Amino acid sequence: MTAPAPSLAAAARACAATPDALAGVRVVEMGQLIAGPFAAKTLGEFGADVVKIEPPAGGDPLRGWRLVQDGTSVWWQVQSRNKRSLALDLRQPEGQAIARRLVARADVLIENFRPGTLEGWGMSYDELARDNPGLVMLRISGYGQSGPYRERPGFGAIAEAMGGLRHLTGEAGRVPVRCGVSIGDTLAALHGVIGVLTALHHRRANGGRGQVIDVALHEAVFNCMESLLPEYSAFGVVREPAGSALPGIAPSNAYRCADGVVLVSGNGDSIFRRLMQAIGRDDLAADPALAHNAGRVARVDEIDGAIGAWSATRTVADVLAALERAQVPAGRVYTARDIAEDPHYRARGMLLEQTTRDGHTLEVPGIVPKLSGTPGRVRSAAPHLGGDTDAVLRELGLADAEIAALRERKVVA
Repeated sequence: MTAPAPSLAAAARACAATPDALAGVRVVEMGQLIAGPFAAKTLGEFGADVVKIEPPAGGDPLRGWRLVQDGTSVWWQVQSRNKRSLALDLRQPEGQAIARRLVARADVLIENFRPGTLEGWGMSYDELARDNPGLVMLRISGYGQSGPYRERPGFGAIAEAMGGLRHLTGEAGRVPVRCGVSIGDTLAALHGVIGVLTALHHRRANGGRGQVIDVALHEAVFNCMESLLPEYSAFGVVREPAGSALPGIAPSNAYRCADGVVLVSGNGDSIFRRLMQAIGRDDLAADPALAHNAGRVARVDEIDGAIGAWSATRTVADVLAALERAQVPAGRVYTARDIAEDPHYRARGMLLEQTTRDGHTLEVPGIVPKLSGTPGRVRSAAPHLGGDTDAVLRELGLADAEIAALRERKVVA
């Protein structure tokens, strides 16, 4: 029987005595869907005050993506925790004026519109920085703020293709497949967070000046493509898809068992010897030609065949038990159910119980990375659309009558 996930309240109590690393950092999020909002989510988990600007009519489209509970996506509950929602029509001049006031007191602005959108609203960085010289502006777009493709619409899937990733996902001779999640957007978001934290550090150490962080989706993907380009530059080699194998590093592959599949990474020299001994192939363990990776790569089919023949007659559990005893890295392929039932996930605080604003209880991912002195936490559940509009506008000095008049003109909701 697994232990229950820690609740949001329990997690908050556990963190109450520790400071938030980004306490006092004010973030305005103008993005929608994935890349910009994921970056803001990460900053919010470490204490930043995140005000999310949403269009009054429907809000962020992510509210309706994938599986929906009481009209709201459960994905939204993760992506927008620790945020406040300001429903503001940025297409109206009055809405743009309010946004400029909000940005004037912010440390960070995050946006993932097509390049030129903010400039068209009178919110270029130069214009915003006149009122707020310390502003750090994270701009995430498909192709970046410069270059011949800058005005093209860009989505994560297209960035994965242009960044070189999609060509490698799948099996040789077949149509490339996606990895199953919006990895291009998430990689861009994480690069954006690195940029924000770097710029905030520079601002503190160098006179309080802000700067622009320009993240292109495809460049974030490309930055993670390891030796792809230098191999082409040095040898003219175009790396091709290889299914579940890791080309040039052996053995590292997925192997069929009697009741499923296991992944085995036996590519360290000493690990390889232990792996071969565990599967009863002492001859391969002792073969001097296989003592190092280059020799194993030359005979990878033989090695994969030996491992596969051994695993095919055993269950996943038996294979994993044998390889654990041999200290060989191996694992099964997890589903959502496997994650939810795994004691290690639970022991590490990665299964967090969260109550939504509508009263539903969900298990959601915990906080990554884990800081020993200033751990991240979930301080509040994802907001209803415009649920913090009045509070945010009052912080800007607007009176209730002014807010009511803006609502009547549909500038806010």
